[in-house]
Amino acid sequence: MHDLAARLRRLPPSCGPVRLIGVDGHAGSGKSTFAGRLARALDDAPVLHLDDIASHDEPFDWTGRLLAQVIEPFGRGANARYAPYDWHGRRFGAPRALPPAPVVLVEGVGAGRRALRPHLARLLWLELSPEEAWTRGRLRDGEEQRDFWDGWVRAEREHFAVDPSRPFADLLVRQFGEGYEVLEGPAGTVGPDQSLTQGDGPSAMC
Repeated sequence: MHDLAARLRRLPPSCGPVRLIGVDGHAGSGKSTFAGRLARALDDAPVLHLDDIASHDEPFDWTGRLLAQVIEPFGRGANARYAPYDWHGRRFGAPRALPPAPVVLVEGVGAGRRALRPHLARLLWLELSPEEAWTRGRLRDGEEQRDFWDGWVRAEREHFAVDPSRPFADLLVRQFGEGYEVLEGPAGTVGPDQSLTQGDGPSAMC
């Protein structure tokens, strides 16, 4: 993980002074866990969870809100300010500041969408099939969230059908035990080290 963090630090800024790193993948694929580990390797880099930007009424129609509250301020070198959504209370909360740190991770389904890609220094995709990811997510959230997941799966399918992220990923991330394997993505923009294994413990290879 530290090798990957070092590579990301060396990238040129992509959004004002910020190296904005997108972490995308299907719901339930492990994006939040991976982003948290990567953030720690980046000296506790800020992580923006797109669950805080989306809402029940707008699970994917949040581009304007993200651009206005986060991308545009970062482009000026200013603090972003966004109102995180409360999924239980079904309302947006008090504004929260997000500083323009050297590296900021944007994690969530749709982090690699068309409107956001020009502002990203790198796009990472968690490589897990939608069926496996959604099964993991349903098991995690339990029977009480069944109706939500039924609606979410439909919305996610529709989103990726018109605005896919994976074909534009710079790196693909696969989890193996306690570690991760990082491979060159379809975008093919990484260097000659096409296969790189990252992990917090011993290397994990498939």
